[in-house]
Amino acid sequence: MVQFPYFFTTFAAELLYLWYRSQYFKRDFFRKPNMKIALAQLNFTVGDIKSNTNKIIDAIERAKSLGADLVVFAEFAVSGTPAYGLLTKTTFLTLCEEAVENIANHCRGIAAIVGSPYLTAEGPISAAAYIDANGNIEYIGKRYVTARREMGYIVGSSIGSQTLHIKDNNLKVVVGDDLSRMDEIDEDIDAIISINARRYGKGIMTRRFDKMSRLAFTEGTNLILMNQVGGSGDIVYDGTSGILNREGRLVMLLDSFKEDIRIFDTEAENKPFDVPFTTYNDRTRMVYEAACLGTRDYFHKNGYTKACVGLSGGIDSAVVACIAVGALGRKNVRVLLMPSPFTPNDSVEDAKRLAENLGVEYSVLPIIEAYNAMVGTLQPVIGGTEFDATEENIQTRIRTTMLMALQNKTGYMLLNSSNKSENALGWCTLYGDTAGTFSPTGDLYKGEIYDLARYINATYGDVIPDAIIDKEPSSELRPNQKDSDFLPHYEVIDAILFRMIEKKQHREEIINAGFDSAVVEKIHKMVMENEKKRYQFPPVLRLSPCAFGHEWLMPLVNHYCD
Repeated sequence: MVQFPYFFTTFAAELLYLWYRSQYFKRDFFRKPNMKIALAQLNFTVGDIKSNTNKIIDAIERAKSLGADLVVFAEFAVSGTPAYGLLTKTTFLTLCEEAVENIANHCRGIAAIVGSPYLTAEGPISAAAYIDANGNIEYIGKRYVTARREMGYIVGSSIGSQTLHIKDNNLKVVVGDDLSRMDEIDEDIDAIISINARRYGKGIMTRRFDKMSRLAFTEGTNLILMNQVGGSGDIVYDGTSGILNREGRLVMLLDSFKEDIRIFDTEAENKPFDVPFTTYNDRTRMVYEAACLGTRDYFHKNGYTKACVGLSGGIDSAVVACIAVGALGRKNVRVLLMPSPFTPNDSVEDAKRLAENLGVEYSVLPIIEAYNAMVGTLQPVIGGTEFDATEENIQTRIRTTMLMALQNKTGYMLLNSSNKSENALGWCTLYGDTAGTFSPTGDLYKGEIYDLARYINATYGDVIPDAIIDKEPSSELRPNQKDSDFLPHYEVIDAILFRMIEKKQHREEIINAGFDSAVVEKIHKMVMENEKKRYQFPPVLRLSPCAFGHEWLMPLVNHYCD
């Protein structure tokens, strides 16, 4: 018998395998009779079961009119998410179950998969309610609870994914991250339907589709991904639901950060295409869209309509003002310019020009008299001491008092203008520039704020004056102050913080990567000493994979220094 070298037999086996798969992929999307599947990517509100149910019913009726056989909704569609402690309330879970029964009454002639919490003997679970074309209901549970925002509120179901038979097609339904823990898929499965609530984060979407593409290809199965969309407190869900074929290629992709309903016909041509958001410019655009959607939904879902911002002539407040206008419209944004004795005239003029470019109402309210009065009143306590952070912080706290007065009197809710670099270092004033109803940029590094400014100008026509972008960062709390008087340049700070926070690298690793040891030690010390400030921040929109208070949470009292 002829013996072939091992590498030759391996190569031949791979060729045979690839040929087999090429023939396999030539078949229709499904191997059985054609189906029309509606993907209903909708923006739900936590706790508003009635409105969420009406949205679902409206989408079902629309899917019916378009001839769909099945309509799919996201995880927790009925309840909204994250619902936290609401998931422990029996009355809340009962209302969700009654809502599913109401939805089932509208499913005559069409099947539906609807995400909802469901109370079992084991406790509350996240489930996919499968409603067949006759209105019968079956619950499919999520076995693995992996998100911190769900732990302690729901339990894992003892029974996970189930296979449905619709129009002679075998569809396996999984909920949440059970998809990544599935065993080998049976060959007779035509498609996996995964309903989930995956939050947005920089870089997460690309990794998500890379992972799903590999899964679809290696398992040789079609994959239908249904995701939540919309802002929900400090989280924003990007949507971006889609369908991948057996090759792991996209054949349908719904909008990001928008509601979207589309019909997928399994017998249509369904040409595959590549993931369209892979460049750095795409990432900045998505950060802006996520920030606008998160801010808009935070306001509107809480019953707020108007926002105020303190404009300093600096980059942070400029970008936040632009996000406010993008989220709420220029008529619903008002800004205050509050120069102190140390504010250069150029900064006031830059802030005026920005407000005029945005078309928002603004007022110039100097705080010089208020500052002098406060310092004068404090003379019995601070008299005879040198000017330091005490006098600096008085300025920013006066500004916050004025902005909060505007909020109380007129209903313009205060937007915080912080960034992740300063939040990490504690380069901020408690009850001053850390105050606000909501922080749309508190999870973005300083360099990313500049990226957003350039994107806004490139997209909307030089809204932010060049002087604001070009000037050296400064709090302007003392004469000729620059942040670089005390801190390294933000390019260095951001690079170190990213390694420390997102990459979880030890100081030695960062120093070995070429950073100055003294600088690394200084930044690490500032980060570890300022957890007490971060505990008192306003809600910060989570736009990174590692946000303070969630993926990064340190003890409030902490002597660890290694």
